[in-house]
Amino acid sequence: MQIKYRIGVMPGQWPASPDGRDLFWRVIETCESTEIDSIWFSERLSSPIPVLEPIIAMAAVAARTQRLKFGPSVLVAPFRSPVLAARQLAMLDYLSGGRVLPAVGIGVEQEREFRAAGVPFKERGRRTDEAIRIMRRCWAEDEVTHEGEFWKLERVTVLPKPVQQPMPLWIGGNSEAAMRRAGRLGDGWIPSFITPEQFRAGVEKTCAFAAEARREVPGDHFGALVNFWLDDDPARARATAAPFVPRGRVDNATLAACTAFGPPELLADGWRSTSLAEVPSSLCGRWARPIGCSSSSSGWPPR
Repeated sequence: MQIKYRIGVMPGQWPASPDGRDLFWRVIETCESTEIDSIWFSERLSSPIPVLEPIIAMAAVAARTQRLKFGPSVLVAPFRSPVLAARQLAMLDYLSGGRVLPAVGIGVEQEREFRAAGVPFKERGRRTDEAIRIMRRCWAEDEVTHEGEFWKLERVTVLPKPVQQPMPLWIGGNSEAAMRRAGRLGDGWIPSFITPEQFRAGVEKTCAFAAEARREVPGDHFGALVNFWLDDDPARARATAAPFVPRGRVDNATLAACTAFGPPELLADGWRSTSLAEVPSSLCGRWARPIGCSSSSSGWPPR
């Protein structure tokens, strides 16, 4: 069985200094000129570290490149009007010639961010489900009339339409609710901080939920976010990366199994050594820092 892997990258902590602007263009140009398939941008409404705003960052990528795909990982659906999100993503797809990879999720476990957005934290799951349905209709239909729990639309039109028809929509998140959402409403699943074994089980659950809904998620629409730092010395790589890896998301054993700090072979071998090799997928790597700090094999560009 032939397996296809696509490799994307996702910036980690971003420099707040003016040097970050030059680095941003260097990263994009490196991705465009190499075999990297896509670049992804996280979303946080409020964060103690600099995080690039995804819609504006994706617009910059669309303007600067001809080949590179791009997407949010993930767009927090409850933060914005689904019609506005549908329009922004459709416009990006139109201007880029069909290179957007939309992905949405319910957001991180930070209730203060939802208060800042004016959205009750307990409603985030239901709002995301309704937003997905609205966005998909806006991309596919000429006029949308909708009477839902959170949004009421009357003859809403989103133009221009996306180049991609149907427009794909990936779902982020590690929980079973995210797998169910991906199977019943989405076209792909992209979790983070997940081991290869957990990923394989999640793919099977997502496909089962899709089958229950009489749907099918394409076999190559499964991805995983892997934090990495490349260095010939694994101990040095772990020490360098440690301050930049989010804590509190998983236990230490899971963190060790779902990250790659060391030589490039470590990343490939860790995932190839499991039965995950039977699952076509994408790997989206988040490097621990956006640029290396030594003359070793660590740093940008990833090899």
